[in-house]
This record gives sequence, C-alpha cells and structure tokens, in this order.
Amino acid sequence: MKHFILPFLLLIIASSSFGNTSIKEPQANPFLGMWGLEVEGGGVGWLQVNEEKGFLDAELLWIGGSVLPVASVYLADENTLVVTRTNSSKKSDDRSHTLTHTLRIEKTGDHLKGTMTGPGRTGEYQTNFTGHRMPSLPEKPDLTKVTFGEPINLFNGKDLSGWELLNPNQKNGFKVENGVLINDPVQPESGDRVSYGNIRTQQEFEDFNLTLEVNVPEGSNSGVYLRGIYEIQVVDSYGKPLDSHNMGALYSRITPDVAAEKPAGEWQSMDITLVDRHITVLLNGKKIIDNEPALGPTGGAISADVLAPGPIYLQGDHGKVSFRNIVLTPVK
Repeated sequence: MKHFILPFLLLIIASSSFGNTSIKEPQANPFLGMWGLEVEGGGVGWLQVNEEKGFLDAELLWIGGSVLPVASVYLADENTLVVTRTNSSKKSDDRSHTLTHTLRIEKTGDHLKGTMTGPGRTGEYQTNFTGHRMPSLPEKPDLTKVTFGEPINLFNGKDLSGWELLNPNQKNGFKVENGVLINDPVQPESGDRVSYGNIRTQQEFEDFNLTLEVNVPEGSNSGVYLRGIYEIQVVDSYGKPLDSHNMGALYSRITPDVAAEKPAGEWQSMDITLVDRHITVLLNGKKIIDNEPALGPTGGAISADVLAPGPIYLQGDHGKVSFRNIVLTPVK
C-alpha cells in the first residue's frame, strides 16, 4: 500500500506546482502617475492618480480654478478609468444641487483619450480631451551653478510693444500711463458684460529669472504666468493666513513659507526663478518659495507641454492691477 501512496502524493505536489506557475501576479494600475490633458476647444487639465494601501485616489485640474481631489475614481477595465468630480449649483437661498461630471478615459501606451459628460444648461454636455503622461520631474537644481544670459526688458514703459492678446476676440484692458502698465477692466454700468483678455509676450522662453513690480488695489486679483503654464498669484492677501492662493503662491499648488505681502495699493517686488520645473519666489525681498517642484500646470494654463518654451502672460480679466520694471533674464 505504501508503494502506491508515495507516487500519488508526488503527483499531487507536481500538479499543484504546475498550476501555480499559471497564476498571474496582480498588475499595477496603468493609470498611476501624472497626466497632462488638452481639452477640445482650448483649455488645459491635469490628472494625478495614486494608490495607497489598496485605495485608489486622484486629483484633477480642469481648465480653470484649483487642483482638487475627485469625488470618485475606479478602473472599469484594464484600459479604462472612470473619474467623477462634483460641484454645487445653488438653486435658491435654501436649496442647492450637487452636479456630477464624469470623465471616462481610455489609455493607449502613454496617451489618453477621453470624454467628460455632465448636466448642462439645456441637457447633457460632452467634452472630448486627450492626454499624455507627464515627463519625469528632474531633481532639484543647484541654483548656485546656473548661469544667466543678458537681461531682456519686457516692458518699455511707453507702449505695449512685444505684447499681444491671448485671445484677439477679447477686449484689451491694458494701457500705459506714466511708465506704468495698467490693467483696468471696467465693466459698463448697464448693457452686456465686456469680456477682457489676458496679454502675453510675443517672445517665448524656457528657464529664466523674472523680476517685476506690481501694485494691487484692495480686493483686486491678477496673475503672472511663467511659460504660459504656471501662475504666480497676484492678489490682495495682506493679513490673511498662509494659503496656496495668496500673493506670490504657485496658484493652488505651492503655499508660501512666510507671508511677505504689503498692504493693498503699495508697490511690491517679485523675483521669480524657473529652472528645471522648480520655482523660487522672493516677494518684497523675502524668499517665500524655495526651489520647489511645479508638479503640473495651474488653472488658466495655455499648454500642458511642460518641456516646451512659452510666453510670460499677465491676467487681465480679474481686476485692476499695475506693473512696471518687468525684466526677464534667460538661463544660458
């Protein structure tokens, strides 16, 4: 009897071992990481998908506003990701609706193709978009080893030479008075609202140092975009707690280390360095952002290509603001 048991046991062990070789290990989620999005009709987005302790999560930037956590995210299948974001729509003083917008995203290699659908004014809307995996972020640069070229005066103090509207169909609220570049997007007391535009340099740049002075009236708001991608916030935030939406912040991404704002109506200096997708900001002589990584575009970006050169652009659709002494020194 013993002679039959041993071969039988060996056969079971061999069969089990053979079966185990066919078991596939769980594959990593192919959507993990950061993605730049290009939205049909104009507009830029950004999506970061991460997984921790078995839980899938994501953050989304959609054209404008801030980078925000999504409401839900899940894999429909190995090549399809579904993301939902929500916002509240106020219907009356005592009632509001939560609106859900759904992104259905398909992946091919390092490229995405997707749609966003949700409730519109006259029914369901659909917006198409494409995406690509963001290139790896370089290590923090050693700024002591960076060499700069010749300074370029971006504003001549006389007129808007070298600048143009981002959207030529909008109204330009910028003008020059007494050597100062002033944006004053005044709305009419009656009639249709005027759509004011942003202005950009005709030249495009890669890495650089940018210095300027800015004067922000009480309650006003603007922004300085680096390469048309990263907004350094310009806003009256004097006396407010530290926040990623304050003066000198990389909008919704990097909160200043210290508050260095001056009261509204005073001239303030900004010294901004962009090297290898890392940003340093000095506000009124104080370092408030120290060589920190820019993980992706900010709201209002004109491109999701973080490796391409781009313009400096000034936000002109928010409120009154004045600029002077705008000088860019490129990295060699």
